[in-house]
Amino acid sequence: MDNADLFSGLLLVVLLLVSGWFTAVETAFIRMRRSRLEVILRTRSEQGEVAEILVGVLEDRLRFLGPLFLLHTGVRVTSVILALFLIPDHFGNSATGAVMAAFVVLFFVIAEAWPKGWVLRRPEEAALRLAKKARLVERIVPLRWLAYLLMLIVERLTPRTAVRVSEEDESTVSEEELLAVADHALASHAIDEDEHDMIESVIAFGDTLVREVMVPRPDMVVLGSEATVEDAVAVAVATGHSRLPVMLSDIDDLAGAIHAKDLLRCFETGGPQRSSLTDFVRPLRYVPETKAADELLREMQVGRFQLVVVVDEHGATAGLVTMEDLLEEMVGEIIDEFDHEDPLVQHLAGGGLRVQGQMPVDELNDLLTGALPEGGWETVGGLVFDALGHVPEVNEQGEIGQWVFTVEEVVGRRIMSLRVNEIASVNISRPEVANHE
Repeated sequence: MDNADLFSGLLLVVLLLVSGWFTAVETAFIRMRRSRLEVILRTRSEQGEVAEILVGVLEDRLRFLGPLFLLHTGVRVTSVILALFLIPDHFGNSATGAVMAAFVVLFFVIAEAWPKGWVLRRPEEAALRLAKKARLVERIVPLRWLAYLLMLIVERLTPRTAVRVSEEDESTVSEEELLAVADHALASHAIDEDEHDMIESVIAFGDTLVREVMVPRPDMVVLGSEATVEDAVAVAVATGHSRLPVMLSDIDDLAGAIHAKDLLRCFETGGPQRSSLTDFVRPLRYVPETKAADELLREMQVGRFQLVVVVDEHGATAGLVTMEDLLEEMVGEIIDEFDHEDPLVQHLAGGGLRVQGQMPVDELNDLLTGALPEGGWETVGGLVFDALGHVPEVNEQGEIGQWVFTVEEVVGRRIMSLRVNEIASVNISRPEVANHE
């Protein structure tokens, strides 16, 4: 082997190592995430120049990586051509195939697998280490202009919709990704279970409609227009509500709402306690039941109001929503000294559950191992009502999936409470069972 062959062999090794470096840079700059990078940079004040480079990369990755792509392609092509010349000359035709296979394996390990494996463990950390040297390559003016012209051709050939989609994917983080991060943080004990549940609730709140959190029409506490101040105070004390709607002819014709503070002020000033509520009625705000809950919360914060009436598509009163209802959707039930509500679900000593008819189906579904069907209902009472197809009687049973729902209490046409058991643990009276798959 003469000096020329030795030099060619060393050059081939160097080209493989350089190709591996380019692979690491490209992988790091493509895989790094803005959110994670910002967290790292905030904890490393000495990374000023590096931060500037990486921010520029995030603003336009293709412009920055174009020269690197071009030079990397040149390095790879040169290494392959060099190998094609060296291997047959020194190993003969009989061993060329085996040596080329070994070269492919070496190329794969050094120029592909090893650098990518190293970078993918911590792409942001790798980007910080490689940024300055990558910037030197990007600043080569002839290479930059040639890459720029080639990238213009690529952009012309790329559908505009694909470009827009890639830009949107880069600038946004999906809810699934946020939930995955929260799951990972919980598994690594970086956050506790309560914090994890709150993160899930806040994310889910963005997809929640007002009708899912409202106090339904049958549960509304409403005063008649003929009620007096004394009557209103008595109802406020009995229910613990500080704001009460006042109706005129019926619940679909509301005059407004009264505030307990106004009534107490009347008592304090010695006003007539048997007087009408007309002077104390404040105007109400109305929202459709399909309004987004998070949008309503922002409006209530800005407008400084605590109570809204929810109406359906026909303009009839469907329920009402308070600021507390919206907050409870994110942080869980807020129980004060005036709340005397039965729990939505109770675990029974003999097995099974006792649930309130107003319990959301998705909450019960989280407790059961078998998935409940989806449909136009939102509460467990609505689910069972749909399965039976009629107003149930007490002790009537309905089979839904692998579960048996037994009606325990009915008020009027409304299912108030039910018992839930697995089919295997219940002796079902078949004539009374409605099967709903």
